[in-house]
Amino acid sequence: MAKTLAMCRAVVFDFDGTLADSFDAIACSVNHVRALRGLPALSVAEVKGHVGHGPEYLLEHTIPGCRLSDDLPAYRVHHPTVMGPMTRLLPGAAELLIAIKHAQKRIGLCSNKPRIFSQELLVHLRIAELFDVVLGPEDVSMPKPSPEMLLRAMERMSLPRDEVLYVGDTTVDIQTARSAGVTVWVLPTGSEPRHVLEQARPDRLLENLHDMRMELTDS
Repeated sequence: MAKTLAMCRAVVFDFDGTLADSFDAIACSVNHVRALRGLPALSVAEVKGHVGHGPEYLLEHTIPGCRLSDDLPAYRVHHPTVMGPMTRLLPGAAELLIAIKHAQKRIGLCSNKPRIFSQELLVHLRIAELFDVVLGPEDVSMPKPSPEMLLRAMERMSLPRDEVLYVGDTTVDIQTARSAGVTVWVLPTGSEPRHVLEQARPDRLLENLHDMRMELTDS
């Protein structure tokens, strides 16, 4: 498996908590659904820990007595109204993506966020043109931590697993990469604390995206 950024030909990223801080927007939409049910709002911190497994999991763990047939459509209708203004790139994300592209490496996105939301946000954040492939749960039979999404991304880029690096922010991302046989780096900028990520034993635990860019520059 690729062990350094210089050795890989593609980098595949998770989105929420890895490239962008979208937790305010996600919490806002969760609280919209809760309000429809007459429930009080949750804090962003209370919602954040459930992000990364897909919208079904998110709602099932934040809406008591969740009825996905009603709650999921309500979430999907509301979220586009807030996700643009309430989502921002993490520091260094745009610069890193540009540097990876300048190094003639491919860039992919594998997120359990609905693909249409990811695509709209990439356009809104002005980084869509940097991505060679964008995949979501609609594109596979099972979301992450199943390796299917990551394997499909590699297939679309025509690259073997030893030339791909996967970057995420959760144990779900670590499990996904391990199942796919891909090197995995993680950041403590998402929904899980550093000690939890350390226990899951990624190939590398970064401090931030600037560290990753510096490695690319140094190589």
